[in-house]
Amino acid sequence: MKITKPKLALICGILCISIFPILVKLKLAPGLISAFYRMTFAIILLLPYVLLTKNFKLPKTKFVLLAALCGVLFSSDVAVWNIAIQDSSATQASLLTNLSPLWVGIGSFFFLKVRPATNFWIGTVVALFGMITLVGFSFFLELNFDQAFLLAVLSGILYSIYLLVSKNVLTEVDVLSFMTISLLTSSLYLGILCYALNEPFTGFSNTGWFVLVLQAVICQLCAWLSISYATQHMRATRVSLSLLSQAVLTSILAWLFLEEKITLQMIFGGIILLFGIRITFYDKTISIKKLLSKN
Repeated sequence: MKITKPKLALICGILCISIFPILVKLKLAPGLISAFYRMTFAIILLLPYVLLTKNFKLPKTKFVLLAALCGVLFSSDVAVWNIAIQDSSATQASLLTNLSPLWVGIGSFFFLKVRPATNFWIGTVVALFGMITLVGFSFFLELNFDQAFLLAVLSGILYSIYLLVSKNVLTEVDVLSFMTISLLTSSLYLGILCYALNEPFTGFSNTGWFVLVLQAVICQLCAWLSISYATQHMRATRVSLSLLSQAVLTSILAWLFLEEKITLQMIFGGIILLFGIRITFYDKTISIKKLLSKN
């Protein structure tokens, strides 16, 4: 598989967002306010750069509104996922959020009029089986269908809608202009929401503030500038499924920094998950009929 610039950007983005669950697990700030500062610090850093370098180009009104909608969708996804991961296990929240490739595939079919390739559906099934193997089959027997469960599912749906809408916007708008509008909207939206819900804007430890800045720089700016670039040049279905690989990297990081165990089953599940993602990048269409006829 040839490593092109969009694929390299996607890999970079996945590496950057893989540390996010580790930072959230530290619980150094409430989930909603953590999402607010992630967006706010990111726009504070990005806005002067795009204005001074004149890289911001105001799109047509239609695309400004769509980019703003992306900001609301993405910030809602992050906020909901933060709350879900703090109110339940990180494993449950991550797994349910990562059902997004299914929603993206369905959404592409109905709204983008793009029929996902056979390889995508095969890869999705294989990757999700790998995800299930990674977290453990017994995990599903202990699922709590509570508020955290519903929030995690909602996070995956919001995320998939964001990917589909952003794919449409990024065909007409450059990445930096899109990110500027999206982040500015996210920051304002979450700021109003946090104020209305009496969320604490101050009172965090020095480590807490450092983690909030780290989320903004690494998990937001670096990650989503890279992923937005990849989304601009690749199929939304491929991008969404590739992002599942963050679960493997997060498990490794949790083992290194949080002393969480990595079992043989998790390694096996991770390999299956990555293999499923690889299937979607296979150029030739896989024919199930031909595979069955050979047997």
